[in-house]
Amino acid sequence: MDSPLLSVRGLHKSFGNRPVLKGVDFDVRAGELLAFLGANGSGKSTTLRCVMGIAQPDAGVIAVGGDDLGSLPWRQLQEARRRTAMIFQKIHLVPRRTALDNVCAGALARIPTGRSLSPLFFPRSVQQEALECLDRVGLADRAFDRVGRLSGGQQQRVAVARALCQRADIVLADEPVSALDPHAAEQVMALLQHLAHVEKLAVAAVLHQPDLALRRADRCIGLLHGATAFDLPSSEVDAAQLDALYAPDRVVAT
Repeated sequence: MDSPLLSVRGLHKSFGNRPVLKGVDFDVRAGELLAFLGANGSGKSTTLRCVMGIAQPDAGVIAVGGDDLGSLPWRQLQEARRRTAMIFQKIHLVPRRTALDNVCAGALARIPTGRSLSPLFFPRSVQQEALECLDRVGLADRAFDRVGRLSGGQQQRVAVARALCQRADIVLADEPVSALDPHAAEQVMALLQHLAHVEKLAVAAVLHQPDLALRRADRCIGLLHGATAFDLPSSEVDAAQLDALYAPDRVVAT
């Protein structure tokens, strides 16, 4: 079996005196779509934020491509982090800019500062790559439309294209379809599945729709009170296990 692109061991995180993560372990391999399930407050989003460095874990090892992020020098750490891109529930796009401009922003880390001050200065090579990324998500024909005029599902696909333009081989998606209608949600999840199965990225998504996760994800991890309740192939997750995650008396407020 191939080594995981992303490996997490013993992840702990508390906010004040309230523990949110209690030793979470998981791997994500190239070609795999992993879904995190659980009630609000179970630690799903915090897990992804710790991996991205948005939240600082209290303990644990996060390895990208076999490199422990906690032991890397600063420059190598930045290079390793660029291998991971995150897609958020609240899509951080610039509505007045075109889809192409927003996708070009995924390349900012490798563009000289003077050429990153305005989309007008993006190198032609970056613009071409961004257009190819839009084509990969089925939006090449909307490249020059302002993002604010696109539907919610189209905007989320622009966000995915921006992650591709970052040249990330690990994509983390935090509730990427929670604000979308069922048809758009299915389209976005089909895209994430395609990125994993066809383009061989390692994809992990936090979802609030268990049925969608079971249809699209290869594996599901259920989190309960910050700990792993199950880590199983989607085909092996049963109704009783899902009920245990979402029973009202088990919900913890965030």
